[in-house]
Amino acid sequence: MAQHPSMDVETTATGDAESRKALVRRFAWVVSLAMMILCNAIVLVGLWASGVNLDELATTPDVFNSKQDICLRLGWQSVTGAADTVPLCSEWINLSDPSGKTHQIQREIKLRQGPDGQYYVDRGIHADYRLLILMLFVVAVIAFGLVAKWYLVGRYRQRLESVAGHGAALVH
Repeated sequence: MAQHPSMDVETTATGDAESRKALVRRFAWVVSLAMMILCNAIVLVGLWASGVNLDELATTPDVFNSKQDICLRLGWQSVTGAADTVPLCSEWINLSDPSGKTHQIQREIKLRQGPDGQYYVDRGIHADYRLLILMLFVVAVIAFGLVAKWYLVGRYRQRLESVAGHGAALVH
């Protein structure tokens, strides 16, 4: 009859611990990948459902620049700091824009006259809380993903240790 080599209990316990660590690492990678996909999907669906236009949030108002634009139509605008309405370019072609579309002054733009006599866009205080809410939503989704990963990996680790503990009790 063939003799089996004697197995030390510590060696098998260490091997089991190493295999459980490898399983937990593999599970953590799978959960991380799944959470990346799920959290990105949640953010994109939330962005789509909110209707926030990121181009609109991050752009500056389009204004006429006499060095790179050609004015097509003058219009009379009221300007803060000027006594009467002044003629300003209300429609122009931007030479650096390859689309060739005409640009128009936006109605919500407020203009002011500077101390040098030139006219400038009065930016004022422009608080847009949609961007802040969007960033808080992204942070909340990331935090949810991290907590969910931590919980799932911890639970998986406990289950593996519980199964290993019950298996050792059955052998003895």
